[in-house]
Amino acid sequence: MENIALIESFSEFKDDKFIDRVTLMSILEEVFRAALKRKFGSDDNFDIIINPDKGDLEIWRNRTVVEDGAVEDENQEIELSHARKIEPDFEVGEDVSEEVKLIDLGRRSILALRQNLIAKIHEHDNTIIYKQFIDLVGEIYTAEVHHIRHRVVILLDDEGNEIILPKDRQIPSDFFRKGDNVRGIIESVELKGNKPSIVMSRSSPVFLEKLFEQEIPEVFDGLISIKKVVRIPGEKAKVAVDSYDDRIDP
Repeated sequence: MENIALIESFSEFKDDKFIDRVTLMSILEEVFRAALKRKFGSDDNFDIIINPDKGDLEIWRNRTVVEDGAVEDENQEIELSHARKIEPDFEVGEDVSEEVKLIDLGRRSILALRQNLIAKIHEHDNTIIYKQFIDLVGEIYTAEVHHIRHRVVILLDDEGNEIILPKDRQIPSDFFRKGDNVRGIIESVELKGNKPSIVMSRSSPVFLEKLFEQEIPEVFDGLISIKKVVRIPGEKAKVAVDSYDDRIDP
């Protein structure tokens, strides 16, 4: 098979941290079938065999042999004389499988196919990240300062996911340097376009509540429950607590 950039990139895709082999093969087949449909008008009579581990793929077009001059659909039918160039003993009415080389699709189609493939992979990754963080909303999370802007601090976690800490979600006394570890709660997660926007907060009352749960054993164990938290970040806070155990004075 031709050594083109599309095939060389298979090894990159299969090592992607969010994608499994079955999903990768499904995305690859979807992208190739879309390209075949654009080129030939239909992809129903094509078999696609993919080996992402080796970076190999084979595309086979299945057509029915008809008499010379009787072809009505070039994608579905092949003349007897052409079929016998593939195998000399073909007869009318038999099925012929012929390999389609990627180069036959045209260089422009190949470049578009690769771009579509990369876009599909990124879309899949972003969906996984969104689902991962939507389950973490309201939970404490730690990430590292990557970039400091006037109204926002950009954080990166251990997986390289970008998290935004806006100025109005920071404590007034906060001062960050690149490389600092920052702890807060995941306040919101939204899909903007196909990319997840993850927002952290250090000023939310929920952050203080979660800190109490982590640091105070009685709260963590459920012996004392937090009813409400009110705070002026960096200045003062009030925490209303209760206990269902008469032996404990909350």
